[in-house]
Amino acid sequence: MSRLQQIAPDTATGKAKDLLDAVKGKLGLVPNMTRAMANAPAVLDGYLSLSGALGKGGLSAKAREQIALAVGEANGCDYCLAAHSAIGRMVGLTVDEILDSRRGTSVDSKSDAIIRFARQVVEKQGRVTDTDLADARTAGLDDAAVAEIVANVALNIFTNYFNHVAETDIDFPKAEPIVHHEQA
Repeated sequence: MSRLQQIAPDTATGKAKDLLDAVKGKLGLVPNMTRAMANAPAVLDGYLSLSGALGKGGLSAKAREQIALAVGEANGCDYCLAAHSAIGRMVGLTVDEILDSRRGTSVDSKSDAIIRFARQVVEKQGRVTDTDLADARTAGLDDAAVAEIVANVALNIFTNYFNHVAETDIDFPKAEPIVHHEQA
């Protein structure tokens, strides 16, 4: 049971109602996370604004979902893993790509570089090394991609932490259990 009230769109008023109506218009549904964020319309507006801005950036929808999955796994956010597994499938990620993203890797070299750099940003709390950055650049990531990766990591850390605090009721199909491959 969520520890923060989940505002129902039909009983919301003012700015919260406007924002929840916009979410429903875009997604066709209003996820519980956004209902909980609607307790503070500035929070929901900030989330939607940053998410919308990053959606217009250079990273593909698939890459943004792979980052979300890698960050959600690193932070153990069951809500975000469920949501981004579902959204990942909607933007064309396969089950294997979803699981690989959660493991912090990809068979595609550019996706792998994006995911690995995102995980380094999380694990090192943004204090990546010159070598980490050089490796990202060698893999084909320019400064714009690096900036967008950092912003996507920050957005997902925000939602992960928000859902940890709220204990948001999961309203997406539960994410598949991850099996980590043992290294020899």
